[in-house]
Amino acid sequence: MGAPPADGTALWLFGLFAASIGLPFFTLSASAPLLQSWFAASGHREASNPYVLYAASNLGSFAALFAYPTVVEPLLTLKTQASAWSVGFAVLTLLVTAVAFVLGRGNGVAIAAPTPPTSNVNAADRLRWIALAAVPSGLVIAVTAHLTTDVAAAPFLWVIPLALYLFTFVVVFRDRPWISHATVVRLVPFAVAPLAISLVGAKVFWLTTIVLHLVVFALLALLCHGELYARRPHPERLTEFFLCTSFGGVLGGAFAGLLAPQIFSGNYEYPILIALALLALPGMFAGGARRALVKASPWLAVAIALAMVWYVTQLRLPAALELPFSALLVVLTACMLFLRQRPVAFAGLAITGLMLTTFWRPGLAPIETARSFFGVHTVVDLADGSARLLFHGNTMHGAERLRNADGTPVEGAPEPQSYYYPGSPLADGIAAARGAGELRKDSFERVAVVGLGTGSLACYLRGGESWTFFEIDPEVIRIASNPSLFTFLSRCAPKARLVLGDARLTLQASPDRYDLIVLDAFSSDGIPVHLLTREAIAGYLSKLTPHGSILVHFSNRHLDLAPILANVARSEGLTALFKEGHPAGDVMTTLRTASRVVMLARAPEDTGEAARHWTAMSPDPTSALWTDDYSNLLGPMLRTKFGS
Repeated sequence: MGAPPADGTALWLFGLFAASIGLPFFTLSASAPLLQSWFAASGHREASNPYVLYAASNLGSFAALFAYPTVVEPLLTLKTQASAWSVGFAVLTLLVTAVAFVLGRGNGVAIAAPTPPTSNVNAADRLRWIALAAVPSGLVIAVTAHLTTDVAAAPFLWVIPLALYLFTFVVVFRDRPWISHATVVRLVPFAVAPLAISLVGAKVFWLTTIVLHLVVFALLALLCHGELYARRPHPERLTEFFLCTSFGGVLGGAFAGLLAPQIFSGNYEYPILIALALLALPGMFAGGARRALVKASPWLAVAIALAMVWYVTQLRLPAALELPFSALLVVLTACMLFLRQRPVAFAGLAITGLMLTTFWRPGLAPIETARSFFGVHTVVDLADGSARLLFHGNTMHGAERLRNADGTPVEGAPEPQSYYYPGSPLADGIAAARGAGELRKDSFERVAVVGLGTGSLACYLRGGESWTFFEIDPEVIRIASNPSLFTFLSRCAPKARLVLGDARLTLQASPDRYDLIVLDAFSSDGIPVHLLTREAIAGYLSKLTPHGSILVHFSNRHLDLAPILANVARSEGLTALFKEGHPAGDVMTTLRTASRVVMLARAPEDTGEAARHWTAMSPDPTSALWTDDYSNLLGPMLRTKFGS
């Protein structure tokens, strides 16, 4: 389908997946209710409850979810995986055909079961099925987005919510659920009540926060899926039931994954879906929907008032109010627990707490929040107004000092901060590349930078150099280009070119060749693997001048990418040098962060002074070479956590 568009990446990906794997996905999805329907008519002693097979199919999905990143991806290339999947589809086709043949021969004896009253299905029943399936489907996406951006992003963290989502079907879609529905209902208030406090986003207790969010998600999914199973129809309506639940799953996923990023600047769909899940509590609609609405009207009024105050005034709470704000949340939590057996009041208090902690966080002064397909970007000022920071989720992507130590405004060109401060590995690498090879005139002709951030590197431009920044996220370009937010580009490189799109494609399409290429796209916790393969590095080399060099900034809290780069360098016959920087002091005071950088060049003399002061890298025989056909994130992650 060609290169992705500059805008509408989510819809483009949806179309790509629909065209490439849509048919096999649809076939596999349709096979589950088909086989359950056949089982219901088979005459088997358990045929009266074919829904247990749905639990079995989700158990298989659960096992496959863990097997892929831990077994399949580390051991098999993409080409081998494609062949294995083709064989698997063929085997499945043969097995389904064999079952159809056996049933067609009459070896399965259909027993006409009496039709109970529950087989009468109306529109309200169908809407309940859709809603009870939609909320957990959207919630799994929302809680994953929240954890991986606002709490503690890490590779494979997304696996846990999805695994829990699948496992809830296994737990409740059976006559004797592993956890009774009554137990789930009793536990929900005790988990949801403290969740309001956790949304404040305290990073100190990040592990406890992750566990709390996962427990709440699991209980709410069990609540909805338990109600869904309790409202299942007679097997003669099985296909209709699964059609409605599948449609609900699509609606929930589309809301959280496609619609919410377009209409919300933050991850606001998460508290919304939590509130909707609470509507599944037993007794919520006792006496009818109208009576429930009357009971809920005071809480709805409070929620609307809070939303209006936030939207109209953008009220900010100073750091001095952090303690009173936390005390208010504790009181609110106590009230929720006290009223836990009154579902409408409990849900109303929970919604109030969720709104408070979603809209207000004392101590930080949010300047702007922007959301794109690639995540949530937040521009904040420190409480004392001394500096402005850009966060992608909870990862800082740049900082600019606004005031000097004496409180006076910073004048002139800003000094790069965070990973880019003077004396950092990146700053030293740029200086070394300037004086290397034929560039002893201490000047580049052209420089390419992959990854823009706040535009900090622009302040290393000298004289008439031509710098081009390649950035995939349009919101990052908008933020960095706005001088009212950050001034690196406007003051240091107002004529720099900004190219939007996937850098591997846009850089390859560039007609220019560069004296220096800086790869600065690996400091986030989501690693664009395709930018770091042997074929990708070969592509960068083709755009490099004969004595040019490549700087790779790969500071990452969870992945050790140095051995990967060393092996790629060996495969391309490159010199690879490494330097690590550890500035002293608190990052919120110094605005300087630790960083790791590798310099790649065709010959040692093309690395300049770095050849004398940086560490030469040797290939790692324990790490496989990353190519477009093979990569393995699990290995670098385990090496970072537990050592080699």
